[in-house]
Amino acid sequence: MNIINTGIPDLVIIEPKIFRDSRGYFYESFSQKQFEEQVCKTTFVQDNESKSTYGVLRGLHFQQSPYSQAKLVKVVSGKVLDVAVDIRKNSPTFGKHVSVELSDENKRLLFIPRGFAHGFLVLSEEAIFQYKCDNYYMPNYEGSIKWNDPTLSINWVINENNIIVSEKDMNARGFDKT
Repeated sequence: MNIINTGIPDLVIIEPKIFRDSRGYFYESFSQKQFEEQVCKTTFVQDNESKSTYGVLRGLHFQQSPYSQAKLVKVVSGKVLDVAVDIRKNSPTFGKHVSVELSDENKRLLFIPRGFAHGFLVLSEEAIFQYKCDNYYMPNYEGSIKWNDPTLSINWVINENNIIVSEKDMNARGFDKT
């Protein structure tokens, strides 16, 4: 696998090695050994999957300490714009974000360390999105930042009128309240 640094320490894009031939393709989507050698030592304890249609935006979500989560995210089908925002108060990149297109074509994965808010926007007709977490979901420790907070200046690449969010995400707090 090829590791691409994003400009925010520990937040990396992973490009797996894909073997293609006339029958299709094969790739190793996750190897604990390789991940620990090239990214970091962690143990994933939960896998999640969602299916969404064009314009659905999920996020920006995070888990508060002591239940913060690192995530390894990928798209199984379709295409999304994936966004991770550094919310580590003592980080030199606090408030900065990285946006990356993940798709079933590019097969890229994004590793999001603990201390980040995360969200994604579906850019294809529909998308199936999967992610591994290194800590269990705890509803009482969940946080959410408003997806269009002007402080963050995230370019979601489609017209805001075409974005569909849940009521919970519509009522999320501003970044300054994080």
